[in-house]
Amino acid sequence: MANQHSQAGHGSHGGHDAHEGGHGSMKAYVIGFVLSIILTIIPLVMVMNDMFSKSVTTVVIIVMAIMQFAVQLLFFMHIREEPKPRFNLIALIFGIVIMVTIVAGSIWIMTYNAVG
Repeated sequence: MANQHSQAGHGSHGGHDAHEGGHGSMKAYVIGFVLSIILTIIPLVMVMNDMFSKSVTTVVIIVMAIMQFAVQLLFFMHIREEPKPRFNLIALIFGIVIMVTIVAGSIWIMTYNAVG
């Protein structure tokens, strides 16, 4: 009986440590959520109100998307809170390189492979 109690106590303690190390605080989640909303609303308002030229609007959308990506990584994916974030960062960079290669290649093919 005492053995079961010590195992249960140890298991719950391990779960508590994993919870603290693996998840952010409510404050971090709220800050990330508010930043995500702001970074979504800014380009939306610009596009709906036709505030700037097409090229300026495109640049702002791209900048907001990059900032949104950073907010997602830092506040929701906890990229900086892991014991060894370097491995995850390397995998993430590799994934981004593959994605950019596929997107850029697709755009290149669609632009310069005109039939006619």
